[in-house]
Amino acid sequence: MNRIISVIIGIILALNLILISPAATWAASSNLGVKDGYLSACPNSPNCVVSQNADEAHSISPLVYHTDLAKAREILLKVLTVVPRTQAIAQTPDYIHAESKSRIFGFIDDVEFYFPSNEKIIHVRSASRVGESDLGVNRRRIEQIRLALQDLNV
Repeated sequence: MNRIISVIIGIILALNLILISPAATWAASSNLGVKDGYLSACPNSPNCVVSQNADEAHSISPLVYHTDLAKAREILLKVLTVVPRTQAIAQTPDYIHAESKSRIFGFIDDVEFYFPSNEKIIHVRSASRVGESDLGVNRRRIEQIRLALQDLNV
């Protein structure tokens, strides 16, 4: 019986090292934010989309708006309040960082929006912090936000 408990504890510790430690390392060393007018590139894993300088697998179109930047930003923030398990956690006049948690396991995806001042677009990046595949969740999230903004005539 003690041997079985030891094996179970060993498995839990091994999974912790495999799943949790990379997540903490990734989050601590991630390149979130805008640098020189660009959001960070996606990693090689398929659990990320970005609208700037992306390869075909990770590419997604930026969000387009037809109002002024302040209004587009305000409406985007309101839209984020109705995206399930998502909340804006950092903001500047030209950038929003939100976190979105998965329903079952609570994994966190980082969702970023960059508003270049010289264009009526919002560059986007949505990336899982852990794992290899997100089953298309990050892409669908951005497309749902796009549809919400279009419905609101932004």
